[in-house]
Amino acid sequence: MRNEEANVAPVCAELQQVMDKELLRYEVIIVNDGSTDRTADELDRAIRNDPRFTVIELYRSFGQSAALSAGFDLARGEIIVPMDGDLQNDPHDIPKLIAQLETPPGYDIVSGWRKKRQDKRLTRRFPSLVANVLVRRLTWCNEIHDFGCMIKAYRREVLNDVHLYGEMHRFLPALCRWRGARICELVVNHRPRVAGKTKYGLKRTIKVLFDLLTVKFLGDYLTKPIYFFGKLAILTLTMVFLSLGVAVAQKFGYLTEHGVPVNLNNNIFILFAMMMFITTGMLMMAGVVAELLIRIYHESQGRTPYKMRKLIRYGNVQV
Repeated sequence: MRNEEANVAPVCAELQQVMDKELLRYEVIIVNDGSTDRTADELDRAIRNDPRFTVIELYRSFGQSAALSAGFDLARGEIIVPMDGDLQNDPHDIPKLIAQLETPPGYDIVSGWRKKRQDKRLTRRFPSLVANVLVRRLTWCNEIHDFGCMIKAYRREVLNDVHLYGEMHRFLPALCRWRGARICELVVNHRPRVAGKTKYGLKRTIKVLFDLLTVKFLGDYLTKPIYFFGKLAILTLTMVFLSLGVAVAQKFGYLTEHGVPVNLNNNIFILFAMMMFITTGMLMMAGVVAELLIRIYHESQGRTPYKMRKLIRYGNVQV
């Protein structure tokens, strides 16, 4: 929550009603992301007598990804369901998302889809539509239509080694899928905002595009960065040979105006080929350095290039 004083009491009351009705053992962690209104006071008034509620107050507004990360770090449940605190997400969808996790073959993430979204078409829905198409194409998560929908159900284990920065919370399904998580999508209810002001705007779309480049690199090249730099090196080396070919052709009067030969010493394509050849060498060296850094990163943190779903041993194992 950030500056949602008018929504605090309704959100808390509806959560209590839904979760108690479903007879679920639960905890609610509310992250107050540096609110400057009376959100903190309203939270204290609404939940002071319910031990199942926990409030995290951040020093200032660190953004949605940081707020989610704080909630994930403190959460103790086997299933984690984040949602916005503006009443647009419907708590009645939480049991449905949890039940979908158990649907065969069993899922690790169930992502919400605001199919009938109740937001302004030009400033919210259209930019979101474009961003979703772009993210889906670049991350290969074709199951997801709505990456920006906050309400999702996660199994705790898929979030254990995921770190969020910038605006990367919307790419969580993609980050987890690259680590082997099973993902599906479920249509959820989306309600119009009745109080408070939205914290989203067109400028956030630009941030999403920049973060998308980072996510694309992390997904495709985190364990093999030399492949990324190698592809660029092959491209620049191809340009070297093409430039040399054009320069040689021009020396014999081809590809020139009126068939006048151009001396190699005065040909701009030779200079361009030299620059591209140097760039090729620099890219290859950058790839080697990146490979060394990635190995240091994984080994220093004890991280493995794989994620184990389960370990099954039969009989007695002698070591």
